[in-house]
Amino acid sequence: MTSIFEQALGEDFTRLHPMMQRRFGVGLDSGEACVGRGVMSSIRRGPWWTVPFLQIGRLRNILVPDVGHDVPFVIENYPYRDALGRETVTFVRSYSVPRRRAGRRPVRFDATMVLDRGRVLDYLGTHQHLAVDLDLSVDDRGGLVLRSGAQRFHECPVSFRFPMLFSGRAELHEWWSDDDESFHVDLEVHNHRFGFLFGYRGAFTCEWVAASDAPARLKPRRTEARL
Repeated sequence: MTSIFEQALGEDFTRLHPMMQRRFGVGLDSGEACVGRGVMSSIRRGPWWTVPFLQIGRLRNILVPDVGHDVPFVIENYPYRDALGRETVTFVRSYSVPRRRAGRRPVRFDATMVLDRGRVLDYLGTHQHLAVDLDLSVDDRGGLVLRSGAQRFHECPVSFRFPMLFSGRAELHEWWSDDDESFHVDLEVHNHRFGFLFGYRGAFTCEWVAASDAPARLKPRRTEARL
């Protein structure tokens, strides 16, 4: 068994930089987790009218409404098997934005990823409310390019394809730099009609720890069966 990312990328996985292969090779078979710590050189958002949209997303750790420069952050990638028997990898990011450092919990963005019919599916939020199809590719520097596709909203008996008019498409680039021996990440979320919504750019280093399960604090409060 290989990681969900290796299965999704197929032969292209070998085109990733070796450090990227190790990072996205995290899974139950590897027996290790990846914990990254670094600094977001910038976290930015679109015009003022995007704020209510981002604030709603904050309630379930789906979006980050805050902005800032040189913001410390942690990303935790732990493999585990969920209640439905699916191999899952956490992508939980915690940001210590300046106005929240004094005794308030960091802003969190929660995501858990599974493999569905050869494609990585990204569940967003504390309750896996939003299921997003991901398209993966490898760029010329051996970095990973991730683009979001169709989105479905699930809540109790309600389930529907989320209209892209009210959402955004994300494009994330992550790569390893031999110059500073760090991982670099650059994300932008755009709405096709309203333009730029949210983005960040930063760098981090990683440590790998033995793991065959994820800490409870990183797991979603509900496991969503619907894809």
